[in-house]
Parts: sequence; structure tokens; C-alpha cells
Amino acid sequence: MIRSSSCLGLLAMALAWAVPLMAASAPAPARPRLKVAVVRNDSDGPKYMAEGGLRPLLEKLGCEVVGPETIALTKDERAEYGAWNRDALESRHIGALVAKNAQGEGLVLGLLTNCTDLLGMLAGLQRLGPALDRSGSAGNGKRREGLAGLKPLRVGLVYFDAHADFNTPETTLSGMLGGMDVAVAAGMCLTRLRLKTGLDPALPTKYIVFGGLRDVDPLERELLDRSECQYLSVEDIRAASSAVDEQVRRLGRLTDVIYVHVDMDVLDPAEVAGHPLTAPEGPTSVELAKAIRRIFAHPKAAALGLASIPFGDRDRDGQSLKAAYRLIEASVVGTRSR
Repeated sequence: MIRSSSCLGLLAMALAWAVPLMAASAPAPARPRLKVAVVRNDSDGPKYMAEGGLRPLLEKLGCEVVGPETIALTKDERAEYGAWNRDALESRHIGALVAKNAQGEGLVLGLLTNCTDLLGMLAGLQRLGPALDRSGSAGNGKRREGLAGLKPLRVGLVYFDAHADFNTPETTLSGMLGGMDVAVAAGMCLTRLRLKTGLDPALPTKYIVFGGLRDVDPLERELLDRSECQYLSVEDIRAASSAVDEQVRRLGRLTDVIYVHVDMDVLDPAEVAGHPLTAPEGPTSVELAKAIRRIFAHPKAAALGLASIPFGDRDRDGQSLKAAYRLIEASVVGTRSR
């Protein structure tokens, strides 16, 4: 007859073996869904990106999709004088939607008409709410305080575009506002327009990194040479060079949040054949996606904006939309890898 104490000992030994086995076989806790707040302009390009299968893509990637929230000018705003002025008002609305999010709570995705919408994305990121702690309340992400109260967040910009968009009204060859937006963001011209968008202060040029740049106007080059802007070459992008990580780490030391802006003309023209301003020798979307994934692995990368996508008859084979979604997927994968 076995004594009860021996039975208890055997039971304890069995439990000691069983508990680790049960723990090992238990399913891992599900990863929290990544919040992706989608903001879009009210035009055909952003509509194409929003309605071409974006939500199923994001949900498949484990995202909680908020939006898309669409901006639109009021009747009175549409009647205001000047196309540039109305562009600034659109950017102001974009900024208001972006600013509804909190620093570090997920990813902001901007579906943009063209690169003038850059100003709204930057303005909104300057005014992101404080970071939330694990309890869901504002924690150690307090905004920097200055003499006048809370200071806007410092925003770093990675600008993927075949063109610098660094002209001013005095240097431009085309006269297009879309060729001046980075210069406006940097406080080099059109101050009234910049302030109307809500972007204040302007970005120091050392906060700006150009990627894939290869078509620069002569006088625009002089402005770039006198600036503190930094660069990622097409070869840096293609080779997934260490320069990508170095530039993002540098921006991380200087700024509070990082915005990645993509004009689709940065890509190989074969993928954006319907874009009116393509430039040869661009990276493929696969190559650019690798760089974007690495950028968004950095904790300060907060938002991605895609501008100037070909749509309708200019993208009949859907290649441009596939390229855009590839870049969006890269930003999500990078963010979730942190």
C-alpha cells in the first residue's frame, strides 16, 4: 500500500513537469492591432488609393483602420480669391485631421492630391497630442514647454521625390506652387501662405532629407547648396545602404517625430507611366519599400504621405496603385517591427 505522502510527492512531480509543457503549448497572446489613421484630400488620386482595396490590405496586416477622413473646402472657402490660397486652406484642413492623433499611438497615412499637401501634414504633426502610456492616459510624452506655453513638436522630413520642390518665386522655371512646397515649409518664401496652413515654425533645413532626387533646376541647386539639407541617393535606396539608417537616427536625435513623404514620380517611370513629371533612373517600388520599412522601424517615424498618383486612364494596368500599396505595406511592417 502506497502512503498518502508518497502519492502527494508523485503528484507534485507530475505537476512540475506538466505546467511548463502546458505553458509551452499555450497559444501566444495576440499582438495588439496597429492603429492607422487615414486622412485624404477630396480629389481623384486620393480617392483611387482609398477605394482600390486599402482597407482590406490594412486589416490583413493587422491594423485598426480609422477613417479615411476626407477634407473638403466649405462653400465660402471655395469662393476665396487665389488658387494658392485655396491650396493653403486645404492643407489647413489636412493638418486639423492629422492633429487629432496622439504622438506614438500608431501610424498616420495621408492620401494626398499633390505635394502642396505636404504643408498640411507637417502642420498637423507639429500639433499631435501627447504620447499615451500603457494605461491610455498622457504619460511621459509631455510636450516641450517654452516661454509662450506648449511648443509645437519638431518634425523631421524624409522627402522622396525626383524633384526637390525647393524653388522660390524668384528661382522657379515653371511657376508651380508644387515646385516650391519644401522651400515654403523651410520658411524660405510665401510666409503668409505657410502660416495659413498652420505650419509654424518653419522647418530648419537640417531637419530635411531628400531621397531619390535627380532633377533639379539651376537656381534651385544654388538654394540647396546653401542649405543644411541632407540626401539619400537612388543608389542608397537601391542598395538599402547604411545611409538610410544613419539619416533616420540623425533626425531622431534632432526631432520629435518624422514624416515620410512620397511623390510617386520618385519611382522608376515604368511603374508610374501616367505621371506627367517622371524622371529616368528611379528606384522601383520594391527597392523603395525596403528603405521605407527600415525608416518606420524607428520609433519616431509617425506618418507616411503619398502624393501625385496616376489614376483612371493614366493607370489602366493598376501598376501605380500596386506600387503605392507596396509602400504603405512597408510602413506598416516597419512600424510593427519595433
